[in-house]
Amino acid sequence: MKPTSPVALPAADVPLRAILSNYPKVFAARMAGREKRALGDAFGLSNFGVNLTRLPPGAVSALRHSHSKQDEFIYILEGHPVLHTNAGETRLAPGMCAGFRAGSGDAHQLANPGDADVVYLEIGDRTAGDSVVYPDDDIQATRRDGRWEFAHKDGTTYD
Repeated sequence: MKPTSPVALPAADVPLRAILSNYPKVFAARMAGREKRALGDAFGLSNFGVNLTRLPPGAVSALRHSHSKQDEFIYILEGHPVLHTNAGETRLAPGMCAGFRAGSGDAHQLANPGDADVVYLEIGDRTAGDSVVYPDDDIQATRRDGRWEFAHKDGTTYD
């Protein structure tokens, strides 16, 4: 039987993610400049995702957030981002990593305040029924049927 996915390939050959952000438009613009290559999808992985992400100077990874059911992990390849968590700011460097345990409530975000690109791997599982809290913004998310649904904190949906 012939495999439907490649056995190996250069990460740079994986196309950039077509959708720049899943967030509602009011928040999506804040991810301007961020580039993601869905490495896990290129191999048909379904239990967890792996992204090769590039943040140009001034860019952020996501809104600061925490997951109820999904673990996340990052590994810095290039650059010196700042990790924002509930504990404050932590400067990272190539070779450093950080993990975010599901259900911990520790909201996190990477920012690139420097003058060179930041490149990192992000790995997360795809546990069904996940919900996301965004402590700094009027947004919440729930994962249903493989899609993120966004609403205001009062439950009204975004247009």
